[in-house]
Amino acid sequence: MPEYGSILLAEDNPKDVELILETLADNHFLNRVVRVKDGVEAMRYLHREGEYESRESGNPAVTILDIKMPRMDGIEVLRAIRSDPDLKHMPVVMLTSSREEQDIVRSYELGINAYVVKPVRFSDFVDAVRQIGIFWAMLNEPPPKNKQ
Repeated sequence: MPEYGSILLAEDNPKDVELILETLADNHFLNRVVRVKDGVEAMRYLHREGEYESRESGNPAVTILDIKMPRMDGIEVLRAIRSDPDLKHMPVVMLTSSREEQDIVRSYELGINAYVVKPVRFSDFVDAVRQIGIFWAMLNEPPPKNKQ
């Protein structure tokens, strides 16, 4: 049986978190999902600091970021990830309600792997999360561990 990496979910909206987790569970994803509430906590997780100091080494199979988060937004997290030699090759998907052109352009300039606007309709949201999970957490071939 293949080993599926974890999914790091940085999202501050509890309703969106619940829906994302339910969608992944309902679709039988084997990936462990680590949920953080903001960008500061995401960076602590990725750098194995604070409460995450003893977590397993290695990067998540994919990091899913919201843009609008307190303390450190998704764009700032993306910038930090792409400037860190140990994280820069890790797949990052922006899953956000922002359709602002500046957010989309900035995300791609910083090296986002995918930018997905959260659909308004429930069924479309569920389908988008399912597709993100299937591709990035199960089908995508990440760089070798020594390159992550």
